[in-house]
Amino acid sequence: MHRPALSIVVPCYNEAACLDILHARVSAAARAAVGEDFEILFVNDGSRDESWPAMQRIAATDPHLVAINLSRNHGHQLALTAGLDLCAGEQILIIDADLQDPPELLTDMRTAMAEQQADVVYAVRRKREGESIFKKATAAIFYRMLDRITDTPIPLDTGDFRLMSRRALDAFLSLPEQARFIRGMVAWIGFRQVPFVYDRAERLAGETKYPLGKMVRFALDAVTGFSTAPLRFASHVGLALTGASLLLFVYIAVGFLTGSAVQGWTSTMLVVVLLGAVQMFVLGMIGEYLGRLYVESKRRPLYLVADIAGPVQGKAMLGYRAEMAAPASRADFVEGMSITPIPAEGAPKGE
Repeated sequence: MHRPALSIVVPCYNEAACLDILHARVSAAARAAVGEDFEILFVNDGSRDESWPAMQRIAATDPHLVAINLSRNHGHQLALTAGLDLCAGEQILIIDADLQDPPELLTDMRTAMAEQQADVVYAVRRKREGESIFKKATAAIFYRMLDRITDTPIPLDTGDFRLMSRRALDAFLSLPEQARFIRGMVAWIGFRQVPFVYDRAERLAGETKYPLGKMVRFALDAVTGFSTAPLRFASHVGLALTGASLLLFVYIAVGFLTGSAVQGWTSTMLVVVLLGAVQMFVLGMIGEYLGRLYVESKRRPLYLVADIAGPVQGKAMLGYRAEMAAPASRADFVEGMSITPIPAEGAPKGE
């Protein structure tokens, strides 16, 4: 099997408005970098707009494009996993469909990979145009908090925009977990990884696919996937509350011995509420980890592919690709069936 020099993987969800421009810019960047020896993989993650028909239309005119239609919405990280699993290139560029990450940086990223003999070139955001102050602030806080509590160093201010070598991708594909935080997983595999600083542009069209709810879920996947600090937090809080209980016991004993009145209801309720809140938080964190263990124990495929348009070369190792059955003819359908003729109206019916 011939491996193209470059694969470009693009997860898409409701991106019909920008697919033509995306295809044109990505194709131009690929040709400038490697000539005609490349493939582009668009992964349709259960879009509700006209993204899939648009992908089929483009794939019919461009032999470099492989359009992958997932059976339902799996989420950005699993859609990206599907594209990485099915691509075949020696180098792999990961980029989002909104064109906030310029594909024209591909040549410079390949130069950086060659000069520094790296297996991963990850893009570091110097500026983030078109994003709210709230999103910028929460992203900065999240990545710095994650860096402090995880055992694996995860680069700050990075997304999934990066260039990977084939051996780095093969190592990544050996990680089968369901709750995927890909930028952390790529950091975990090691090899030589170098930064590439750039300015992130404003989204070309459409709306962000990471509203607040998905951002919180994404953050939980990152924390629980790469750190046991929340579980250690339970033991730390337990020790702190044990010390506070001893001090409270000393206070009550002194008050009893001196005959001074001990204020009751307010302080008691305060302690009960505090302990209850801590216990519920700790139980919730334990539940998050147990839930992930439950999901992992099922060993389900990470993604399901319904349709593919274009010359796909990769094999589904982490997911399942449904094979299209040939349509049966009416003769095949009738063969083997016992057909009872329906009598005409007014004719006598048999027993």
